[in-house]
Amino acid sequence: MAVKEEERLELFLKIGLDERTARNTIANNNVTNNLTAVIHEVATKYPANALIHRPALLGYIVTTKIKTPAQLEAAFSFLSGTGSESFELKGFEEACGVGVEVSEEDIERTVNEVFEQNKGLILELRYRTNVGDLFGHVRKRLPWADPKIVKKLIDAKLYELLGGRTAADNEKPSKQKKEKPAKVEDKKVADDNPVQPPEDLNPFLIFPNPEENFKVHTEIFFSDRPVLQCCNTKEVLDKHLKRTSRKVYTRFPPEPNGYLHIGHAKAMFVSFGLAKERGGCCYLRYDDTNPEAEKKEYIDHIEEIVEWMGWKPFKITYTSDYFRELYELAVELIQRGHAYVDHQTPEEIKEYREKKMNSPWRDRPIAESLKLFEEMRQGMIEEGKATLRMKQDMQSDNGNMYDLIAYRIKASFTPHPHSGDKWCIYPSYDYAHCIVDSLEDITHSLCTLEFETRRASYYWLLHVLDLYQPYVWEYSRLNVTNNVMSKRKASNHIVPFFLLLQLNFLVTKKLVDGWDDPRLMTLAGLRRRGVTSTAINAFVRGIGITRSDCCTIRLERLEYHIREELNRTAPRTMVVLQPLKVVITNLDSGLVMDLDAKKWPNASTEDSSAFYKVNIRFSNFISFQLFDILIFYFLLFPIIQVPFSRVVYIEQSDFRMKDWKDYYGLAPGKSVLLRYAFPIKCTEVVLADDNETIVEIWAEYDHSKKTKPKGVIHWVAEPSREVDPLSIEVKLFDKLFNSENPAELEDWLADVNPKSKVVISGAYAVPALRDAAIGDRFQFERLGYFVVDKDSTSERLVFNRTVTLRDSYGKSGK
Repeated sequence: MAVKEEERLELFLKIGLDERTARNTIANNNVTNNLTAVIHEVATKYPANALIHRPALLGYIVTTKIKTPAQLEAAFSFLSGTGSESFELKGFEEACGVGVEVSEEDIERTVNEVFEQNKGLILELRYRTNVGDLFGHVRKRLPWADPKIVKKLIDAKLYELLGGRTAADNEKPSKQKKEKPAKVEDKKVADDNPVQPPEDLNPFLIFPNPEENFKVHTEIFFSDRPVLQCCNTKEVLDKHLKRTSRKVYTRFPPEPNGYLHIGHAKAMFVSFGLAKERGGCCYLRYDDTNPEAEKKEYIDHIEEIVEWMGWKPFKITYTSDYFRELYELAVELIQRGHAYVDHQTPEEIKEYREKKMNSPWRDRPIAESLKLFEEMRQGMIEEGKATLRMKQDMQSDNGNMYDLIAYRIKASFTPHPHSGDKWCIYPSYDYAHCIVDSLEDITHSLCTLEFETRRASYYWLLHVLDLYQPYVWEYSRLNVTNNVMSKRKASNHIVPFFLLLQLNFLVTKKLVDGWDDPRLMTLAGLRRRGVTSTAINAFVRGIGITRSDCCTIRLERLEYHIREELNRTAPRTMVVLQPLKVVITNLDSGLVMDLDAKKWPNASTEDSSAFYKVNIRFSNFISFQLFDILIFYFLLFPIIQVPFSRVVYIEQSDFRMKDWKDYYGLAPGKSVLLRYAFPIKCTEVVLADDNETIVEIWAEYDHSKKTKPKGVIHWVAEPSREVDPLSIEVKLFDKLFNSENPAELEDWLADVNPKSKVVISGAYAVPALRDAAIGDRFQFERLGYFVVDKDSTSERLVFNRTVTLRDSYGKSGK
C-alpha cells in the first residue's frame, strides 16, 4: 500500500470507521477525496455534546446519503439538539433531507420564479447582481437542491435575460478617487472611528446570550461512572443573572511573565470585543499563580498595551486576589473526597499517568489530607515533597483528567509581585482558572483551541464544588508566517509556553534589541515599528473568530491592513536613503526656488494640511521661521513649499551608467522628472580616481517643463548654498525569519534573516521633518511608511520602516 493510502487509512480509522469500510472507501478516489475534504468540516463544526454519533454521521457521508453542505449543516443542527441520547434514524434522515431528490425541472421552475421577482433589480445591476443572493432565495425554497445545478441554471438565466457581457459590464466599478479629499478631512478621527475592512461581518453573532446558559456545556465520559452532562441548574443560573443584571461578562487573562504578542491581540479582540458589542463588561485579570516568573514590569506593560489597543477594562483583577477563596474551596474539595495530598515526584507522576496508574496516596483518609494540606500552607513541608491533586479519573481517555495538580509548594514564601509573601502554596492554572471565572460571574470564558481538552477538567471541578458554570468556547490561535508564532512539533497545549521560551531566548541572547524590537511580533515591537492598534484590530477582525486551527495567516495580510491604515493617516514627504549628488549647472548657485509639495495625494489646494510644513528659504542668505509671521497669509493661500536649489540629491539606485528600454531612472543623456519640480537631463558624470565610483552628476533642468520624461524620482535639495540637507538615520526592518514556519525547523535559530535589520546613517530629508516627534508616521515617497523611533534626539532623528509600499496581498486578493 502506498504511503498516501496508509495515511488515509489511518485517518479514516481515527474518525471511527471500521477497517473494512475504510479500505473500501480508499478504493474509490472520488469518495476518498470528498471524505477527506469533509473531515475538516466535521472536526471543526461537529457539536461536542454528540461525539458518540460521529461515526454514524460519517457513514452517511461515505455512502453519499449526505452529500451537500446544506445537508451537513442540518445534520450538525439535529445532533446538537440530540446530544448523547439515541435518536430515530427516520427523524434524522427527514431533518437532513436524506433520500430527497430534487429534479432539475423543479430547480429550473424555482430559478425562474426568483428571477421574475427580482427582475427589475437584475436589469438595473446587470452582471453586478449579487448571485449569492439569488442562490440564497432558491436554497430557501429548495434546501436539498444540488448546488451545482442551481449555479448552472442561474448563470444560464442571467445570460438569457441580459445577453452577453458588454464593455460596460467588464469595467471595474469606479473607486471615486476624487472623493479622497473628504477622507483627508476626516483623518484626525481615523484612530477613533476606524474604517471597517470589506470582509467585516459581525463575528460575535456566534455566541449565545447569558440567558441561554442552561444548556449542556459538554459531556464528561468516565471509566467507572455514568456520563456527566455539565450544565447550570435553573436556580444557579437565575442567581447568576440577578448578580450580573443579565449582562455579558468576559475576561482577558494574560500571565504577567512576558510581553504581549500579536496572538494576545486576537484574545483581546474576542473578549473585550464581545463585551463591547453586547454592552457588557470585560475584566483584565492577571493570571499570577507563578511568582518566580512574574514581574511588575510585565504587569505595567500589559496594562499599557491593553489601553493602547483601544480596550478599557471593566475592572483589573488578579488571580491572587482570590487566594483565600481558592484555598477554602480546596479544603472543601478534600472534604468532599475529590482531592488528596500526594508525595510523588514529577517523574513518578509522569510515569504513573503514562501507565494510567493511581498514586499510592490517592485513597488516603480525608482527615490525613486535610492535615497535610494545612502543613503545606504553613510551610512545614519542603518544596517538591507534596502536592494537592484532584481526584478525577486516571483511566479516562482524556489525559487532562489524570488527577491534575491543584496546589504546589514554593519554598520560603517566595515573594509574589502582587500578594507579597503571605503564601507558600500556589494554585495551578487548571485549578484556579475555572473557579475564578465562576467567582467573577464570567458569562463567556473564551480561550484558544489547545485548551479544548481541558474542558472536562474545567467543568468537572465546578460541578463537584456546586459552582456556577460559565459558557466555554475555544477559537483558533493566531499564527502568522515568518516568525515564531508558528506551531512546533509538540503537543498543542505547550505551544504558547514554547512560543514564550522562543521570544525569551531571542531577547536574552540579544539576537534582537529587546522585547520591543520592531522585528518581533510582540505588540510593543509592532507599536515601535509604527503599526497602529487600529490596523491590528482590523486585521484580527478580518480573520474572524473560527475553530479552524489548521492554517497560518500570511504576514502579507497583516501588512495589507497596515498599509490601508497608514495610506489614510500618514502624510507624504521625501527622503533620500543613499544620496547621490546632482549639480544643476544651468541654475544660479544663489537661487533657491520654493515649490509646492503635497502631503496628501489628490488633495485640494484649498486644504492647508495637504502640503509640507517647512522653513521657506528665499535665498541662500536669509532663513525665517514663518509660521508666526504669516498665519494670515496661510489662511488665505494655504500653500507651503520645499526648497529647490542648484544642488539636489537623488537615490543612487535612480542612476545607471547604461540605459535600457525598461529603465525609467536617470542615465547619461537621459531625462527624468524630479517629483513636484522640473525635468532634468544628465549631461556629465564625475568619476573618482578609480574611474568607477560616481562622485556626482551634472545635469540641466528644463524650466519650461516642455520635456515629458516617463520616469519620476524623488529628491532632496540643499536648503541654502553649501548647507547639507537634514541628515537622519533610517532603520530598514524586514522579516525576522526566512522561512514561513521557522518554529517547525529543528534549528530554527539558523533561519534568522541576517538582513532583517539594516541601518542607514546618512540619509537626507526635506526640512519639514525637522520638527517630527517620536511616534509621528510618514510615507517616504517611493520608499514606504516610516515612524520616528524612540531613540531619536534633538540633534538626530531616527526613523523605523513600518512597511514597504508594495502590496502583494491586496493584488492577489484579500
